[in-house]
Amino acid sequence: MGAIRSRSCLIIASLLGALSCSGAVAQGYPNKPIRLVLPYPAGAPSDMVGRALGQKLSEQLGQNIVADNRTGAGGNLGIAAVAKAPPDGYTILITSPAIAISPSLYSNLGYDAEKDLAPVARVATIENVLVVHPSVPARTLKQFIALAHAHPGKLNFGSGGAGTTNHLANELLKSIQKINMVHVPYKGATLATVALMSGEVDEVIVAVAPALPLVRAGKVRPLAVLSERRVPTLPDVPTAKEAGVDNFQVSIWYGMFVPAGTPHEVIARLGREVINALEAPDLRRRMTAAGIEPWPGTAEELRKLLRSETARYAEIIRSAGLRRD
Repeated sequence: MGAIRSRSCLIIASLLGALSCSGAVAQGYPNKPIRLVLPYPAGAPSDMVGRALGQKLSEQLGQNIVADNRTGAGGNLGIAAVAKAPPDGYTILITSPAIAISPSLYSNLGYDAEKDLAPVARVATIENVLVVHPSVPARTLKQFIALAHAHPGKLNFGSGGAGTTNHLANELLKSIQKINMVHVPYKGATLATVALMSGEVDEVIVAVAPALPLVRAGKVRPLAVLSERRVPTLPDVPTAKEAGVDNFQVSIWYGMFVPAGTPHEVIARLGREVINALEAPDLRRRMTAAGIEPWPGTAEELRKLLRSETARYAEIIRSAGLRRD
């Protein structure tokens, strides 16, 4: 009886000690620079989102946020690096929908997003617009779809590469409308957009911000934005739903994650700081000027978004018969 009581006391003491240490970690956090892993190159949208947010968080936390561009494998090298990092709150990740797309494209990622990463906060979105070359005889999305039906396999579309959001957005359109278009992949959405301007491809789905000057110069023609509401910078361009196509919403969203096992109190602190930063007028102005819409949300909201988007992209990828390995 005495031995049992002694073991119980040891277990309780261990639990109390762990809770005490966890609380101490949270109270002193952060006490050194934080590494912010960005899984895409400098200048990419996720890089712009991460650096803008990182600067504001650095001001709020009183510690440097050091950006680390870990590029390669469609963003998966950077994501995997965070999944394997110490769970102490000093390695954080800003990622795009790549984290939801990759499980259906790759059989061996080196990480499991559900098990190896913990959501911290939803961060932002960038809206997409479907644009065509001015020579394409379609001024509405419905006319473009009718053209594709009338000439199966004749229209082509560019993308930033197989499995990117602008590729999968077109695969979704093909599936919804039962049309046949040819995919032409490029090494990045910028090159795909250049190909569109030259008439090498007929259509590209691209972020609104880089498309805006081309639209204003008449180099491309916008047919629809793939968002729930119209985009303020393109007020005359209808949403896909307004243009007659339901369930054709594809935004590029961003979320913050940390390694699984990071203390709850640290995750909660980071989540609060992210939301506070995104609600600050100066950061909101900076982001919206770059075509980025702040979209603050809790860890649970990010968790639900990841699950729903993983399921949605899995269906698009399955329907298109895609696989990268």
